[in-house]
Amino acid sequence: MLNDQVAIITGASRGIGKEIAKQLASKGVRLAILGSSEDIFKTKDEIEKEGSGNILAFRSDVAKENEVDHVVEATKNAYGRVDILINNAGIGMFKKVEDVTVEEWKNTFEINVQGVFLCVKAVLPIMKKQQFGTIITVSSDVARYTIADKGTLYTSTKYAVQGFMGSLLQEVRKDGIRVGTINPGMVDTYFADTKQGEEKKADWLKVGDIAEAVVYMASAPKHMQIDELHLHPLIQNYPRP
Repeated sequence: MLNDQVAIITGASRGIGKEIAKQLASKGVRLAILGSSEDIFKTKDEIEKEGSGNILAFRSDVAKENEVDHVVEATKNAYGRVDILINNAGIGMFKKVEDVTVEEWKNTFEINVQGVFLCVKAVLPIMKKQQFGTIITVSSDVARYTIADKGTLYTSTKYAVQGFMGSLLQEVRKDGIRVGTINPGMVDTYFADTKQGEEKKADWLKVGDIAEAVVYMASAPKHMQIDELHLHPLIQNYPRP
């Protein structure tokens, strides 16, 4: 199903994005990965050592239209098509409202929301011409409920993403393009500048769990639309949407 498809993955330098790249590569997917640091090239090297030679890597900022357009154009030129877009790049910032600066507000929205918009905008002409494509965004469970303290900024961005993806699904399904959102709860990763593998995260979801969900969604038959997947560790107590 996935063999020889072409996927662009954002936020692939480490954590969830890196694991998504590894799992898709193992399925024979040809990759273009991007990240905001030099670590993106380490990810490329690791995947190549595991046997995949079809991978491009870019140090790029998803909030900048010219950089996103360059990645998509280079991917199309190298592989001839773009079949899958995985929007994974994002940042977490948790402060009380009065402590959030305008710059922090703008920067978080630019990465978490504008980055999704720019990547989608760039791949849509290619996918529409193909009459096929899969767009998956790794978002958050707080796209469905609010959190009590210091979560206004982050939660606002995820509600925005939820609305964007829901409307996008309706807009492009006539073009053979599927749109899905994965909303994880607590994941053992580097989120909000924490460390992966901390003892307190022992029972949290793992990056591989999220990557497997992405593979599942991308592997669905062409006639199947999976709107959303919600994933939580068994230990997490959370309000029902």
